[in-house]
Amino acid sequence: MADWVLLGLIAALVVLLLLTIFGFVVYSGLFTEVVVSAGSPPVGNITLAYKFRVGPYGESGQLFTDGCSISSKLYSIGVYYDNPHTVSPEKCRFAIGRILSEGDAKQQIKRFQKYGFKIFSFPAPSHVVMATFPFTTPLSIHLAVNRVHPALDTYIKVSK
Repeated sequence: MADWVLLGLIAALVVLLLLTIFGFVVYSGLFTEVVVSAGSPPVGNITLAYKFRVGPYGESGQLFTDGCSISSKLYSIGVYYDNPHTVSPEKCRFAIGRILSEGDAKQQIKRFQKYGFKIFSFPAPSHVVMATFPFTTPLSIHLAVNRVHPALDTYIKVSK
């Protein structure tokens, strides 16, 4: 009888572990829809500190961490130049950084440059196509990398 109780407890723990992992993946955005839209941009002219890399998009997480460690209160931005479904991972280009401000950001620039970030100012765009996907856990980045590009491609083809 004790063997059945032990096996039942082990089975219950395994089920709870699997449910926890499933819940974590769902919370990370597994079933969340990628929202693609076009129109007025959510920001005007911006100054950002960024690092550029060539390689698999999965390596972008460290650059997000680098930016957050310098200033946790700023918004992050990721610019992925290539479609990972058509370009080999070793040749994918991306820039990851932090939005220093909309407008002027002189006080933050030196701080980011000290850690190897480059600075770039974007003029205010008049019309953009953008995708939104939640960042709730580090796994969200990996889910987004595999889901955002196809959603953007579909939207652009349909909307022309």
